[in-house]
Amino acid sequence: MKNNKNNILGLDQYINEALYNKKSGYYMNSNPFGEKGDYITSPNISIIFSEMIAIWIISFWENLRYPKKFNLIELGAGNGEMMNQIIKTFEKFPDFRKACKINILEKSNYLKKIQNKKLKDYDIKWLKNLNEISNIPNIFIANEFFDALPIKQFIKKNNVWFEKKIKYNAFSKPSYLDILADMKKLEKKIDFNISYKQDFVEFSPLALDYLKIISKKINNNSGGILIIDYGYWDSKMKDTIKSIYKHKFNDILTNFGKADITHNISFKLLIKILQKFNLKINGKINQGDFLQNLGILKRAEIISKTLPFSKKADIYYRIKRLIDKNLMGQLFKVIFATKKNIKFQIGFKN
Repeated sequence: MKNNKNNILGLDQYINEALYNKKSGYYMNSNPFGEKGDYITSPNISIIFSEMIAIWIISFWENLRYPKKFNLIELGAGNGEMMNQIIKTFEKFPDFRKACKINILEKSNYLKKIQNKKLKDYDIKWLKNLNEISNIPNIFIANEFFDALPIKQFIKKNNVWFEKKIKYNAFSKPSYLDILADMKKLEKKIDFNISYKQDFVEFSPLALDYLKIISKKINNNSGGILIIDYGYWDSKMKDTIKSIYKHKFNDILTNFGKADITHNISFKLLIKILQKFNLKINGKINQGDFLQNLGILKRAEIISKTLPFSKKADIYYRIKRLIDKNLMGQLFKVIFATKKNIKFQIGFKN
């Protein structure tokens, strides 16, 4: 961990060191996905999830009036499984495939190597930053991307704001500190009244930076961003930070660099940020409804028609995990934002 004068880090700095330190960061040295990792994402549960996203992308391209060239940008591609299955679906649509320029934004060199290996047969550009994206229409896909970004937390006590920070040294376990915060100064810096009607604030400055660039790209060149993540619709923000270590909850201040640290997305805040950057929200829905609207059950029926019972049961078991309201169906939310002149609601309305 980086040393500073007082051995005190902001929560976002601590998370950034834990996850993205080049030598010891969680995402920089390990593959967290799958049974041997710490969690399983939707694309690794069923390939049909990725197929649904692929069909949605093709439909949106058609809505954009079939641009001859456009960028598809996946934000944080994990182990590359979603993009792998998406491209396999694209191959069935030659005109679309010819128009599609595939880009991946990935911070972890370790995961980039895994992605490179899995996607070696395809022409893909790995971006160092979003400013590298060419000036043609852009479709951004973010599946479990924003929850992995470092966050700040602020709490209001007796009408005074404090920021949560972490004190550490080489000889004892890190501990939390609440430090007096100048909320007006922060809001002036980010140009956003984030504390309005809030007693607790949890947000990612990096997410704000990404969305500012993404929104500018969309407004200048057309397109949109599809965001799928676990989170909540409530207006009031809450403390959702958590750590996962070997598929179990973990104390955030332990297993530094060996455990994931994540948070639930405040989708109301996300929507306000996107609208602030002059984008239009074309749809918001729970993941289960989104996938069913796209026809995931019909697709499962077609695939499983000639399969033996055991394989058919496995397909439906996996889909249940994705759409059941008691599993991922309601826990995960989906929103879609575009340039204001675009109307496209496939997946968001029956």
